[in-house]
Amino acid sequence: MSKRTIRCILWSCMALLSFSASLANETPAEEKGLPLQELRIFAEVFGRVQQDYVEPVTDRELLDHAIRGMLDGLDPHSAYLDEEHFKELQEGTSGEFGGLGIEVGIEDGFIKVISPIDDTPAQKAGIQAGDLIIRLNSKPAKGMSLNEAVKIMRGKPGTKIKLTVQRNGEHKPLEFEIVRAIIKQASVKSRELEPGFAYVRLAQFQSPTAEDMMKEIRKLQKKSGVPLKGLVLDLRNNPGGVLQSAVAVSDAFLEKGMIVYTKGRGESSALKFHARPG
Repeated sequence: MSKRTIRCILWSCMALLSFSASLANETPAEEKGLPLQELRIFAEVFGRVQQDYVEPVTDRELLDHAIRGMLDGLDPHSAYLDEEHFKELQEGTSGEFGGLGIEVGIEDGFIKVISPIDDTPAQKAGIQAGDLIIRLNSKPAKGMSLNEAVKIMRGKPGTKIKLTVQRNGEHKPLEFEIVRAIIKQASVKSRELEPGFAYVRLAQFQSPTAEDMMKEIRKLQKKSGVPLKGLVLDLRNNPGGVLQSAVAVSDAFLEKGMIVYTKGRGESSALKFHARPG
């Protein structure tokens, strides 16, 4: 399908994107002069907390909190990621992680299975929509936050986890021992509306989103048997993601012109992305 076949306005998707400027190319702090007096105050507060706080805290915890607070005070798009959160970000943008393959929520203080993903360890083991997870391994799930539960269920592919669930119609809890595997999160969903017209939903911009979108469009066109006359591209509630992916999606529908540009304090942050013909 050529770009001229379908035209979509993608400005809204660009507004969803977060672009992080690199600090590596900025002028070193030593050349600008450090605020030594303010740093002395910081060091004094740091020492007081270590010595007098009601519970012991590690240096790493205090430094992480200090760095996070420093960046949180800038703007909504600036944040500090420690090793764990950076790993979660990578998993989110790559669309792959080690886990069980279930969508979950919270109900009555328990972790509720919204839906097992097709062809995943959870689905193959017999986990069903509506199951309430009451234990993860030996740990009670009641009162556990969604993030805590997801963190336990995710892990290295090939490792095992035991889920104890309560299912409607069953008098006793059911136990499942499941082996984690690589789970792929699809960012693209599609369906045919009627011959010649298609619907494509982009849940977020992951690294493979543009390529996956074009595969879905070609598949729909082949299934329809007639050239596509129109396409509904659904970007509602798309939180953004990988900038290059959003640029590639836009480029698939545009013949020419600038798609987006970035601008920052350093020359390296000034980038321009243009649509390519063809």
